[in-house]
Amino acid sequence: MIDSGTTAGRRRRHVLRLALFAGLLLGLFYLVAVAGVIDIDAVRGVIKATGPLAPLTYVAVSAALGAVFVPGPILAACSGVLFGPVLGTFVTVGAAMGTAILASLLGRHAGRDGARALLGPDRADRLDAQIERHGLWAVVGQRFVPGISDALSSYTFGAFGVPMWQMVAGSFIGSLPRGFAYTALGASITHPSSPLAYAALVVWCLTAIVGVIAARRGYRAWRTRPERLEPAGSA
Repeated sequence: MIDSGTTAGRRRRHVLRLALFAGLLLGLFYLVAVAGVIDIDAVRGVIKATGPLAPLTYVAVSAALGAVFVPGPILAACSGVLFGPVLGTFVTVGAAMGTAILASLLGRHAGRDGARALLGPDRADRLDAQIERHGLWAVVGQRFVPGISDALSSYTFGAFGVPMWQMVAGSFIGSLPRGFAYTALGASITHPSSPLAYAALVVWCLTAIVGVIAARRGYRAWRTRPERLEPAGSA
């Protein structure tokens, strides 16, 4: 039988590890998104120097930069400037999926035990049941809602155990319309009155509206349907 003191000590260690990881993420967010320690123009110059491999290089570099909280709209706009609206959209979506994979893996490794310890066994099991049923659309919906960091959300999804296939599929579906919008705006930066720029704005607005409506309905469903909180397989 496991000693209760040992269990409590292990729980405290997991929660402390989660808190340290959250502090690290907040520090990265401040340095990159607020203080702007990464020079995006310099990154763009390095990408150009790779020639024909530039799209693949940008996917890898942008995925890593996104995981350390370089704002996604800036990365997508740079993709549009470098590669145009069509190829640039695929590059942007590929990078967004790469960020989701990196952040989710790190979140799962560093924060999964802490998140479960913080929630407690019963709540953790109920959350697992929710993720099994609705994890994919939670990822899609988060990508649609404006103003929410995709990287921070991916770290959180990873810590709460969202399966990798849901992260990949949800990131692809959810990032496609918004990725096009930001990429197209970057591609049309020298022609702000072009049809492409207007199309990008329309897509962005529609995506934001759908995201807000879906998030609101999802929250209401979570609060008003207690049967959804039962663990999977319970009688």
